[in-house]
Amino acid sequence: MIENGQKVKIHYTGTLDDGNQFDSSAGRDPLEFEMGAGMVIPGFETGVKDMAVGEKKSIHIPATEAYGEKRDEMVMEFEKSQLPEGLEPKAGMGLQMQGPQGQPVPVQITAVAEETITIDANHPLAGQNLNFELELVEVN
Repeated sequence: MIENGQKVKIHYTGTLDDGNQFDSSAGRDPLEFEMGAGMVIPGFETGVKDMAVGEKKSIHIPATEAYGEKRDEMVMEFEKSQLPEGLEPKAGMGLQMQGPQGQPVPVQITAVAEETITIDANHPLAGQNLNFELELVEVN
């Protein structure tokens, strides 16, 4: 059992339930994080904590233990006049807004009307169940 505070290095490949891959450490250094520090989604940490170095396994993480369900209040409409000058908004375009404490919040434009745009501030993987192929490389 890996204890909170220990650092782990893990290789992973993440796929959605439809089989589409959304991320992988293949060809890169393994992901390194501290157990219990909230650096990765809860279901990922749960899936790793009982692994042994060298072990490979598959885990399924429901949306509620990943990036949560899509929240309707995270979809908002803004006047185009609030956009930076010269920006030509298009559906699918990513923007960065500022959160309440000034932190950057990535959003995506989902619709463009005559005077307004609609943006979605949900995480792109919100509402998705996630699947991971894991290989534990190291524990410190």
